[in-house]
Amino acid sequence: MPQFFRQAFIWWWAIGLAVLALMFGGPWRSQQTPTAPAAVRSSLPALAAQIDATSVSGISSGAYMAGQFQMAHAKIVSGAAIIAGGPYGCSESVFADAMPGPGTAFLNLSKAVNGCMLDLLGVWGVGDPAKLAAKARQRASDNEIEPIADVVTDKVYLFSGTADRTVVPSIVKRAAAFYKELGVAEANIKLVSHMPAGHAFVTETEGAACEKTGEPFVVDCDYDQAGELLRHIYGQLAPGSSTPQGKYITFDQRPFHTGQMPDGMAKEGVVYVPATCASKAGCRIHIAFHGCAQNREKVGDAFVKNTGFSRWADTNQLIVLFPQVETTVSNPQGCWDWWGYTGHGYLTRQAPQIVSVRHMIDALAQRPQS
Repeated sequence: MPQFFRQAFIWWWAIGLAVLALMFGGPWRSQQTPTAPAAVRSSLPALAAQIDATSVSGISSGAYMAGQFQMAHAKIVSGAAIIAGGPYGCSESVFADAMPGPGTAFLNLSKAVNGCMLDLLGVWGVGDPAKLAAKARQRASDNEIEPIADVVTDKVYLFSGTADRTVVPSIVKRAAAFYKELGVAEANIKLVSHMPAGHAFVTETEGAACEKTGEPFVVDCDYDQAGELLRHIYGQLAPGSSTPQGKYITFDQRPFHTGQMPDGMAKEGVVYVPATCASKAGCRIHIAFHGCAQNREKVGDAFVKNTGFSRWADTNQLIVLFPQVETTVSNPQGCWDWWGYTGHGYLTRQAPQIVSVRHMIDALAQRPQS
């Protein structure tokens, strides 16, 4: 089976199982009650981080989640990196508002794969930047996300490899056009689309051959993507360290679960804390969302440790949060929710996964107890 059709089949299978789980029950149905704030503060180090200088990045489903988190919490997000992902709200069906509940994810199914990955539905207006920007403005007006005025000042980095057949380059270009439609200045948008990379996070020295697509979705293209996206978002950076000197801390994500059904969050996440941030207040936070089949269950720490974020974190007072989605029968690829498997509000600040991650960075922003 050609790779193009094999990838499409895998996505149809994964998303289809998620929809069935929502409609008929499954391992994501949680019986939890919402966690008390005191428990939330207990499972991540309190580092007095500077929360209003947070940035986000992600690849594939993580790219969509990065965009969703940016729109939901634009007041604290200063920039976003969208790697092999499309525009915010792309998968939402026009009938979603009329059919809330499990049916929403079913309606979004075809759009997510055919329209927002393979770009086969453009003739019907799927992924149209102007329409999606108008919808985003309406969400902001309805107070479901932050005001658009808080987005237009952001720095946005976008990347698409010319060998990517999973999320095709034209979809990433639509994401760039979406930000322009919102009013983000062209000088604030950086689109890298000339590199012969597959569907993967790109590095200077780590991973498979540049054009490859496959686990752990990290490839060597002689390009430091982590450094480039952080530099675009934050401006001039101090040179990265040759070897990470901070600590990778594995933490319990369960206290951050919202109790909503389902949320899909894994038991554990990882945060990288430079030595300076462990002892000094005011470090910024970068949230790195893994892609499908790229969580720790699937690929170990390849995305956490081989993408290069820690090198730049060490020398630039940057805490890097690597939240994790779990792999289940109903989500075999371990994807972030960008088509509605956690419920109707997946694009809003009330989305279960967005709420969980926001609780995590709030915990990092707490001041240590003396």
